[in-house]
Amino acid sequence: MSLDTEKAAISLEFFPPRDLAAQERLVRTAKQLLAVQPRYVSVTFGAGGSTRDGTSGTVRTLRNLGCDAAPHLSCIGASRDELRQILQGYRDEGVRRVVALRGDLPSGMGGDAGELRYAADLVAFIRAEFGDAFHVEVAAYPEMHPQAESPSADLRHFADKVAAGADSAITQYFFNADAYFDFLDRTQALGVSVPIVPGIMPITNNTQLTRFSQMCGAEIPRWIRLRLAEFGDDKASLRAFGVDVVSELCQTLLDNGAPGLHFYTLNSADAPLAIWRQLGLERAAA
Repeated sequence: MSLDTEKAAISLEFFPPRDLAAQERLVRTAKQLLAVQPRYVSVTFGAGGSTRDGTSGTVRTLRNLGCDAAPHLSCIGASRDELRQILQGYRDEGVRRVVALRGDLPSGMGGDAGELRYAADLVAFIRAEFGDAFHVEVAAYPEMHPQAESPSADLRHFADKVAAGADSAITQYFFNADAYFDFLDRTQALGVSVPIVPGIMPITNNTQLTRFSQMCGAEIPRWIRLRLAEFGDDKASLRAFGVDVVSELCQTLLDNGAPGLHFYTLNSADAPLAIWRQLGLERAAA
């Protein structure tokens, strides 16, 4: 199958590099991945703003490579004045898309959560201060946010973000397509109609994937966990298996109407490129 990028768009996520060597790797990776002509790329934001400067610098780097770059913005640990200044800076630079998140408290911050407590508050703040200057993305959790009281409470929080003015959403990654489609059904029952793009996590490292999944509440199905454990130190076989599993998931999502795919690249090109080739994205395989 060849993906119609007008109907189902690819987007990518990067994180700010920590040193010059990582910066050079990021540029090489981005140049490879931009072959698929993503609708936009996003850049993560550390807990409590710990990578704020890195986020803005990486946004500039990626925009200089010719793509629309969306910074992640967290309200945790930030005042309204700080948020206003950050957003105005992005607007002045020509950034027109942001990913609005609550964010997590970094260790040592204690109760200093900032003036806005929830992502819905941040979305409302952006709209009140900047109108429609930004396309606002928010997060969605098909398998429930790990700190949510219940699935229904988590769904209400998501609906609040949309009601506050979010234009679209990116999900936390998952490996069970039914979780995504069930989430869509439940959001539509609440009258939520914004595009909800599934987040896609390539499988390249069992230990890393397990750690990430425990942190964010994403379920790794038992059959996948068992297969990954069985591969042990056979990295090549593990990665080939990961490409097959994630490609099949992507195909299922696209075949059933997902509006796009958002890849968590982890600043590496190999796995996304392999998945795109398997999906028939000819430009990405060049």
